[in-house]
Amino acid sequence: MPTCITASHTIFTDIQLCLQYTIGFIVFLNSKKQVMEKIEKLYSVSQFNARRGQESLHPLVSVLDQSKSIKIPANKYVSELYVIFLKDVKCEALSYGRNKYDYQEESLIFISPGQVFGFDLPEDILVQPRGWVLVFHPDFIRGTTLGRTISDYGFFSYDVNEALHISTRERQIVVECFMKIKEELERGIDKHSKTLIVNNIELFLNYCVRFFDRQFITREHINNDILNKFENLLNDYFKSDLPQLSGLPSVNYCAEKMNLSANYFGDLVKKETGKTALEYIQTKMIDIAKEQIFDQSKSISEIAYALGYKYPQHFTRLFKQKVGMSPNEFRVLN
Repeated sequence: MPTCITASHTIFTDIQLCLQYTIGFIVFLNSKKQVMEKIEKLYSVSQFNARRGQESLHPLVSVLDQSKSIKIPANKYVSELYVIFLKDVKCEALSYGRNKYDYQEESLIFISPGQVFGFDLPEDILVQPRGWVLVFHPDFIRGTTLGRTISDYGFFSYDVNEALHISTRERQIVVECFMKIKEELERGIDKHSKTLIVNNIELFLNYCVRFFDRQFITREHINNDILNKFENLLNDYFKSDLPQLSGLPSVNYCAEKMNLSANYFGDLVKKETGKTALEYIQTKMIDIAKEQIFDQSKSISEIAYALGYKYPQHFTRLFKQKVGMSPNEFRVLN
């Protein structure tokens, strides 16, 4: 199987060659990053399957072996569906502009309704999908336990460069889950079908939670580097005029500065520190506030304003919640 290696000066032919072995898309875009290009809307599972020349066994859910799909145009799509791609092909360090997408062999990429994905290539190019894909409409899980909890699976909001890279054994588990769903679809629909299929989708997603936990652990050195950058970002932020201009730094602001999606960034911080990203920011702010409270020349209100609080009472309330005493009590005590 070919290996595609792309340098920063990649020429178009290298990219085109690499695309021939990808799962069917190369660039994942958040809706806020949409550009003035033609974007095709995916309304239904049947439409998704027809695009790939494959039969639909159920109107709301499908599992496809993409080696049996026809070539598809290099379009961009906005989907009303949940789509999970299992990519079988290695295509290393593909660079596009300032973004570098690390496509390793055996990767899972998750797309939720409203997200945009596709190719950053001319539409007249045809690419051959590879691997497997699970696709289902939100209506299929509506009213089920999974329908109520699917928002808890934060990896549906990860960027493509935060994909789940799986081992051979993990891939076997994923394919087994997909095959169970496929077998249910091929049996024909009866009163048990929905329950069994939804349960298998939920089982698959729970395995993915485990696999992501493993990935966070095995990338500990990378995560530590991100945390160090996060700490430096907060230090620089509070030393600047930004708190007075923009208020406290938000999780989205910090994630963007780290070139990560907010969900991935939040999950990483939580797993590495035991705190949510917001709690981490608040703790950092409290530590800085404690130092400034020792300066008797500054009032508590001045400190609150300098830290980005429009209303000092909000600062006082959070400080007391975190420290167990008010800023004035802390000042007197120390």
